[in-house]
Amino acid sequence: MSADRNVFHNAVAALRHRVLTIFIVLATLTTPAFAADPLDDAFARLAAPTGEGWRIAEADILREWSRSGSPSMDLLLQRGEAALDQGDIDGAIGHLTALIDHAPDFAAAYQARAAAHAAAGLTGPALSDLGRALELEPRHFVALTQLGAMLEELGQPDRALTAYRESLAIHPHQQEAIDGVARLERARIGTDI
Repeated sequence: MSADRNVFHNAVAALRHRVLTIFIVLATLTTPAFAADPLDDAFARLAAPTGEGWRIAEADILREWSRSGSPSMDLLLQRGEAALDQGDIDGAIGHLTALIDHAPDFAAAYQARAAAHAAAGLTGPALSDLGRALELEPRHFVALTQLGAMLEELGQPDRALTAYRESLAIHPHQQEAIDGVARLERARIGTDI
């Protein structure tokens, strides 16, 4: 009887092995390959040291970042940015907070609300929003440059310089970040003399 049991267990083990092999093969055939980030090419063009292709790449990236995937959420972003441009800081914060409530993984919303908070003199919330934007999109050069400017205003030149340099590593053509690095490096040299 034990010989029959061993034959049975061996047959079951062999069957399990075959089924597992079939599942593995099917999984590799049906699992789609992970697509590259559609913005990778734009970021490569953005970082090009010469030529003007970076301007188109910058526009492509900013346009893609402004898309949440929902027309109503995109409208809230547009309204928040328009209110900020018109000096309606409270309105901008209201629109952008509503956007974040409904689209909590939308980096552009946090970056825009950080600008509104900074305009309102709310440094803590602005820094918090920039941190969240960078968690969601570590390549967000606008948020990095904005962070550099805020840190510079807060009297933290070393941290500001780091933020500006990180931003320039992604987008080396940003005039605000270029100016920030030059200003902080001149100040550093002036204090070393």
